[in-house]
Amino acid sequence: QVQIVESGGGLVQPGGSLRLSCAASGIIFGFYVMGWYRQAPGNKRELVATISGSSINYADSVKGRFTVSRDSAKMSAYLQMNSLKPEDTAIYYCNAEHQFTTESYWGQGTQVTVSS
Repeated sequence: QVQIVESGGGLVQPGGSLRLSCAASGIIFGFYVMGWYRQAPGNKRELVATISGSSINYADSVKGRFTVSRDSAKMSAYLQMNSLKPEDTAIYYCNAEHQFTTESYWGQGTQVTVSS
Protein backbone atom coordinates (compact mmCIF):
# COMPACT_ATOMS: atom_id res chain seq x y z
CA GLN A 1 0.00 0.00 0.00
CA VAL A 2 1.40 3.34 -1.07
CA GLN A 3 1.41 6.17 1.44
CA ILE A 4 2.55 9.75 0.94
CA VAL A 5 2.45 11.80 4.14
CA GLU A 6 3.32 15.47 4.48
CA SER A 7 4.17 17.27 7.70
CA GLY A 8 5.65 20.55 8.88
CA GLY A 9 3.03 23.09 7.89
CA GLY A 10 1.83 25.84 10.17
CA LEU A 11 1.47 29.56 10.77
CA VAL A 12 4.51 31.76 10.22
CA GLN A 13 5.08 35.51 9.98
CA PRO A 14 6.19 37.12 6.71
CA GLY A 15 9.93 36.70 6.28
CA GLY A 16 9.93 33.52 8.34
CA SER A 17 10.84 29.95 7.45
CA LEU A 18 9.25 26.52 7.46
CA ARG A 19 10.47 23.09 6.48
CA LEU A 20 8.01 20.63 5.00
CA SER A 21 8.65 16.89 5.01
CA CYS A 22 7.17 14.17 2.83
CA ALA A 23 7.51 10.53 3.83
CA ALA A 24 6.85 7.87 1.20
CA SER A 25 6.22 4.16 1.67
CA GLY A 26 5.14 1.32 -0.56
CA ILE A 27 7.12 2.54 -3.58
CA ILE A 28 10.61 2.02 -5.00
CA PHE A 29 11.70 5.52 -4.11
CA GLY A 30 14.49 5.83 -6.67
CA PHE A 31 12.06 5.37 -9.57
CA TYR A 32 9.97 8.39 -8.58
CA VAL A 33 10.23 12.10 -9.14
CA MET A 34 9.18 13.82 -5.93
CA GLY A 35 7.26 17.05 -6.33
CA TRP A 36 5.80 19.77 -4.17
CA TYR A 37 2.64 21.53 -5.32
CA ARG A 38 0.39 24.07 -3.68
CA GLN A 39 -3.17 25.25 -3.95
CA ALA A 40 -4.48 28.50 -2.57
CA PRO A 41 -8.23 29.12 -2.12
CA GLY A 42 -9.86 29.81 -5.48
CA ASN A 43 -6.72 28.89 -7.39
CA LYS A 44 -5.59 25.86 -9.35
CA ARG A 45 -2.98 23.53 -7.92
CA GLU A 46 0.44 24.74 -9.08
CA LEU A 47 3.90 23.30 -9.21
CA VAL A 48 6.36 24.51 -6.58
CA ALA A 49 9.37 22.25 -7.10
CA THR A 50 10.36 18.81 -8.32
CA ILE A 51 13.40 16.67 -7.68
CA SER A 52 14.61 13.47 -9.28
CA GLY A 53 17.91 11.72 -8.88
CA SER A 54 19.46 14.02 -11.45
CA SER A 55 17.49 17.24 -11.71
CA ILE A 56 15.72 19.92 -9.73
CA ASN A 57 13.13 22.39 -10.96
CA TYR A 58 11.49 25.36 -9.27
CA ALA A 59 8.60 27.62 -10.07
CA ASP A 60 9.82 31.14 -10.80
CA SER A 61 7.87 32.46 -7.85
CA VAL A 62 9.94 30.47 -5.33
CA LYS A 63 13.41 30.47 -6.91
CA GLY A 64 16.02 31.71 -4.49
CA ARG A 65 13.71 31.27 -1.48
CA PHE A 66 12.74 27.59 -1.47
CA THR A 67 15.04 24.56 -1.57
CA VAL A 68 13.87 21.03 -2.40
CA SER A 69 15.82 17.95 -1.35
CA ARG A 70 15.41 14.21 -0.99
CA ASP A 71 16.87 11.46 1.16
CA SER A 72 16.65 8.03 -0.45
CA ALA A 73 17.63 6.21 2.75
CA LYS A 74 14.67 7.78 4.54
CA MET A 75 12.41 7.67 1.46
CA SER A 76 11.62 11.30 2.10
CA ALA A 77 11.54 14.64 0.35
CA TYR A 78 11.79 18.06 1.91
CA LEU A 79 10.94 21.64 1.08
CA GLN A 80 12.85 24.33 2.95
CA MET A 81 10.93 27.57 2.61
CA ASN A 82 12.66 30.84 3.53
CA SER A 83 11.64 34.48 3.20
CA LEU A 84 8.00 33.46 3.20
CA LYS A 85 5.42 35.86 1.81
CA PRO A 86 1.67 36.07 2.40
CA GLU A 87 1.15 34.88 -1.17
CA ASP A 88 2.85 31.60 -0.26
CA THR A 89 -0.20 30.77 1.85
CA ALA A 90 -1.71 27.55 0.51
CA ILE A 91 -2.17 23.86 1.11
CA TYR A 92 1.09 22.17 0.11
CA TYR A 93 0.92 18.72 -1.42
CA CYS A 94 3.62 16.14 -1.98
CA ASN A 95 3.53 14.05 -5.14
CA ALA A 96 5.43 10.93 -6.17
CA GLU A 97 5.43 10.38 -9.94
CA HIS A 98 7.00 7.31 -11.53
CA GLN A 99 9.60 8.28 -14.11
CA PHE A 100 8.64 5.55 -16.60
CA THR A 101 4.95 4.80 -16.04
CA THR A 102 1.77 6.77 -15.30
CA GLU A 103 1.80 5.97 -11.59
CA SER A 104 1.32 9.06 -9.48
CA TYR A 105 0.52 9.37 -5.80
CA TRP A 106 -0.53 12.36 -3.70
CA GLY A 107 -0.39 13.15 -0.03
CA GLN A 108 -3.26 14.67 1.90
CA GLY A 109 -1.66 18.13 2.05
CA THR A 110 -0.40 20.37 4.81
CA GLN A 111 -1.54 23.95 5.42
CA VAL A 112 0.98 26.77 5.29
CA THR A 113 -0.26 30.19 6.40
CA VAL A 114 1.96 33.27 6.18
CA SER A 115 0.46 36.11 8.14
CA SER A 116 1.34 38.71 10.73
